[in-house]
Amino acid sequence: MFRKLFYNLVKKYRHSTVPGWVMLMIDIMMFLFAFVIAELFSWRISEHFTWNALWINMCICLSVSLVFFYIFKTYRSIVRHMGLNDIFRILVACVFMALSCGLLNYLNNRFMLFPTRGNIIPSYRMVMSMYTLLALFMLLGRFMVLYVYNQYFKRHRREVNVVIYGAGAAGVIANNALKQDLHFEYKVIAFIDDDKSKVNQHLDSVPVLRARDVLTPKFVKAKNISQIIIAIPTIRLMHKQAITNRALDLGLTVKAVPHISLWMNGTFTSTQIQDIKIEDLLEREPIKIDNINVVREVLDKTVLVTGAAGSIGSEICRQLLQYKPKKIIMLDQAESPLYDLQFELRNNEPYKKYVDSMVFVIASVKDQARMEEVFENYRPNLVYHAAAYKHVPFMEENPYEAIYVNVFGTKNVADLAIKYGAEKFVMISTDKAVNPTNVMGATKRMAEIYIQSRSTERTHFVTTRFGNVLGSNGSVIPLFKKQLAAGGPLTVTHKDIIRYFMTIPEACNLVLEAGAMGEGGDIFVFDMGKPVKIYDLAKKMIQLSGLKGIEIKEIGLRPGEKLYEELLATKENNIPTYHPKILRAEVRRYPLEDIDREYGELQDIMYTLDDRQIVAKMKSIVPEFISNNSVYCELDNKNKN
Repeated sequence: MFRKLFYNLVKKYRHSTVPGWVMLMIDIMMFLFAFVIAELFSWRISEHFTWNALWINMCICLSVSLVFFYIFKTYRSIVRHMGLNDIFRILVACVFMALSCGLLNYLNNRFMLFPTRGNIIPSYRMVMSMYTLLALFMLLGRFMVLYVYNQYFKRHRREVNVVIYGAGAAGVIANNALKQDLHFEYKVIAFIDDDKSKVNQHLDSVPVLRARDVLTPKFVKAKNISQIIIAIPTIRLMHKQAITNRALDLGLTVKAVPHISLWMNGTFTSTQIQDIKIEDLLEREPIKIDNINVVREVLDKTVLVTGAAGSIGSEICRQLLQYKPKKIIMLDQAESPLYDLQFELRNNEPYKKYVDSMVFVIASVKDQARMEEVFENYRPNLVYHAAAYKHVPFMEENPYEAIYVNVFGTKNVADLAIKYGAEKFVMISTDKAVNPTNVMGATKRMAEIYIQSRSTERTHFVTTRFGNVLGSNGSVIPLFKKQLAAGGPLTVTHKDIIRYFMTIPEACNLVLEAGAMGEGGDIFVFDMGKPVKIYDLAKKMIQLSGLKGIEIKEIGLRPGEKLYEELLATKENNIPTYHPKILRAEVRRYPLEDIDREYGELQDIMYTLDDRQIVAKMKSIVPEFISNNSVYCELDNKNKN
């Protein structure tokens, strides 16, 4: 019966907090206990002793103690979450109590503050004994409450063995946060650190070891480790990726402590420990741009961004706003995404302070009359042209629409830029424009050819080429995430397919830098590092998810899809620029008269709505356009014959 009553009380009050007045009463009892013991050990019967003096002695010491209990709020802390600060506060309070009583003793002996018979003020030895005991009892009492809570009141949680990479301040904070987690019982097996002076030391009774001693199959299996937490918020990207890849190979779940600027209200909890995402493994050290060049280019200018609601266009807008343009015209035909961008920029820091310079326009770049109205109203100094259709299979099935937007939409904007005296026109292209094997890539190459031929002394045209962008709509990573959420399988078109990847901020940094350095007719390409095998990417995503039994299914190349992408065509060379990551491509130039004739003929063919005739004309304009796995492969065979 007693056991049942005890467990009912545990169940009812396990999440309750002891009121402050209860803790104060307990502390007073601790004081009385300490006083009695100290008095017994230091009691010397003398002719001056009276019970009245003993009573006054206790009241004076209790009054002093209550004052410092109140000043240091020792009774206000939540015992089950007691930390070093709480312990320190108790010790300091007891020191001040002892000093105050000692001072009273001195003053009484010197000036006879209490001219009463008996030892009114306790002796120095009595004071030291009493407050040492009081500090000890207060701490022991709290540790006992903490022990009882952990043993009987705390929820029984599933144990998780972890290692923490980083034995610095962030590692200590992560360790403390894990102890307070409500869902799992984390046991830190070891800290890992690269600092040799910390190796073989202990941190909170946990050993600090080298990575090569911990991240081994033998150690992981012997200690049943399931998780690693990277607790170095300023860790270099390449180092973080190396740790993550090693941990994933060992079957560990990888998490990381975010930078201190991302901690909620400046404090850190276990819920803020983030899962490592696949994007973290594909990122590179961020590209550095010359802000002075971009400021000079953008400051107090009117800027038009087409395709402003897209992944690239919206990030260009965010970055441009920080360079304080006079006006930024954000144009897109997609109503809902443009509304979302408008809401974000007008309501969030650091953008909302530039709200007076923002203009949002619904329009399609293929609508020549509407685009002319935009140019006439705003007369932009700079144009960043990001509007385009980009999905390869869709454009393979809809070449008419692909050409109208990607080619003639670009032509509309470029011609108007010249007509209304824009200083610079920067077009966002793609690596699929190089030796294109699909309609989308060919349309982007045709747009490159057109704007290259249009540079004038007044309006400079610049092209930037880059590969796949992490997190963009329709890219492979969001697709894999949806497939994982559905339980798999993950689908890849070919086991050997590879792609270059870059982040959206990287891509937009490139666009801004290219816009600043371009002198007209330039095509800039980005040093994108090593390509990534999509099959390996799928395997890594499965590992990061922690899910078991997820298949990877090969479904075959889609129409127009390449096994690998290129940034330069076979007949192109590249030359370095002042930026180590940006190269200038030397490409074939086309005579202006030939381009006008060819594009005029293409426009006439467009009215037939005959996809085969349209694509055949594209192939004559872009001879390197050789279809792959497409219904238009027949056209290439006819050309060979």
